[in-house]
Amino acid sequence: GRAMVTSPLQTTLPYPPEQVWQVVTDLTDTAWRSDIARVERTGPGAFVEYTPAGVATRFTVTAQEPCRRWEFRLENSSLRGRWVGEFAPQGGGTRLRFTEEVQPKRWWMGPFVKGYLKGQQARYAGDLRRALETRFG
Repeated sequence: GRAMVTSPLQTTLPYPPEQVWQVVTDLTDTAWRSDIARVERTGPGAFVEYTPAGVATRFTVTAQEPCRRWEFRLENSSLRGRWVGEFAPQGGGTRLRFTEEVQPKRWWMGPFVKGYLKGQQARYAGDLRRALETRFG
């Protein structure tokens, strides 16, 4: 079996959890994300994200507590795993913690996955911060 790779990211945003939740979970407005070209809803609690290069990742929501927790299973041609987002109020803002646990499908990808996830998470957090500034000032 392939080893699971876990990558956590924590960031504090100067916006309340309701606003952060609204941006993160709105699958109709994903233009703010630089890592994906489009999102397609495939059913209740299921969607597919496509990168600009056309790589499709399928997501299935496994838990959703508004303004508190959003988690799902994910799978594409290179990996499978789960993503957990935890939202907590902190001093008028939000402490946001993402944890991604993935299992590469090809043995040689193991060493690269952690760096890839870190890069993706940092990019997502930066995009999210800009999206919040644009939307809420």
